[in-house]
Amino acid sequence: MINLETFSSSLPARVRIVEVGPRDGLQNEAATVSVADRINLIERLAKCGLTTIEAGSFVSPNWIPQMAESETVFAGLQREPGVSYTALTPNLKGFKRALSAGVDEIAVFSAASETFSQRNTNCSIAQSLTRFEEVFIAAQQHNIPVRGYVSCVLACPYEGDVAPEKVASLTQTLLQMGCYEVSLGDTIGVGSPLKVARLLDKCLQQALPQQLAVHFHNTYGQALANILTALQMGISTLDSSVAGLGGCPYAVGASGNAATEDVVYQLQGMGIETGIDLQELIAVSHWISNTLGHPPRSQLALATQPRTDRDEQQP
Repeated sequence: MINLETFSSSLPARVRIVEVGPRDGLQNEAATVSVADRINLIERLAKCGLTTIEAGSFVSPNWIPQMAESETVFAGLQREPGVSYTALTPNLKGFKRALSAGVDEIAVFSAASETFSQRNTNCSIAQSLTRFEEVFIAAQQHNIPVRGYVSCVLACPYEGDVAPEKVASLTQTLLQMGCYEVSLGDTIGVGSPLKVARLLDKCLQQALPQQLAVHFHNTYGQALANILTALQMGISTLDSSVAGLGGCPYAVGASGNAATEDVVYQLQGMGIETGIDLQELIAVSHWISNTLGHPPRSQLALATQPRTDRDEQQP
């Protein structure tokens, strides 16, 4: 018989959701989203109660054309009090652009797979860390918090399974370099609860629970199960993307991120606070999906789709 008190006591009372749709979500869309729609998306997400929103990326538009004009996006935002508007910066040049745009926080990214690192950033893992050193120095000088991402924490599309020890070591290095938090990304969405538990067991030997976040893709429908495992192991920061937008342009077959509205629904069902208005979030999910011209990838958005829309999609 399940001891419900023991089960509930292992869960956090409140969870912080990092909304990655405006960056990680839109960068994998085939169509380029207008600056006006990107701004509208970010502002609507903030009004839902999300307090950390990844609003753009300061990378070369030759690599990620969907993230071009991030300066214009940041300049056009009507910012909500208490909301952190963050951006991805691969190097010092990107950091300087982000700083001029008025970002509240930056993120750097590495990978637990050498092959993926080469394909994604044209450098080795060690070289990526060296590249970050001057970013950390500059961020500290300007009092800008730095978040770290580690990709392919469970498996790589080129190398297969990734050893948890390798992820734990890289996570520890990023924390020592100056990241206040490291987000562990299942980039191709192959993780399952036991694999996640083994990974977190190793990482929690090198880091505190509050220094870790999880970032699950839903390629094989395991994202919510993996999130529950992370919650039970003390992790209280989750990355997700409205409407399940996203994927990875460098990982063939990687589908969207865990959908923010699905995650919030799960958390509310467990009595965990998020501060997010779920109904408003569902409305945003429908809006951005219609704007992009495809149905939402979230189960909750599909379940709450207006009947006329659902009927039109039936054969």
